[in-house]
Amino acid sequence: MPSGNTNRIDKPDINIVASEHGALASLKGRIDIDSSPAVRDQLIALLHAPHPRTVSIDLSGVTHIDSSGVATLIEALKIARNCKTEFRLQGLHDRLQRLFDATGILSLFNEGIRR
Repeated sequence: MPSGNTNRIDKPDINIVASEHGALASLKGRIDIDSSPAVRDQLIALLHAPHPRTVSIDLSGVTHIDSSGVATLIEALKIARNCKTEFRLQGLHDRLQRLFDATGILSLFNEGIRR
């Protein structure tokens, strides 16, 4: 019998590149109940740093996102709005696009979504 492996090959990774115009956070891997707290902490730290005018979240490398990952993005959007920071999603591949459409989340991000 194979034993359950708790080490995930597809663990999340976040890479943040800041410039004078804003910041780009590229997410990769699974954003789920286990990983979303760490992603949340990094996004909140980014938004509370000397306020970037724009924060773009690249989701093209995300292989799975569950409701806790979605909640993390919505919380980051709320904080960004309070900080007067434009918060954009980009790199929505078909599966994420369908999920965000079906749940009505795309409308929360208004014009800040890029494919």
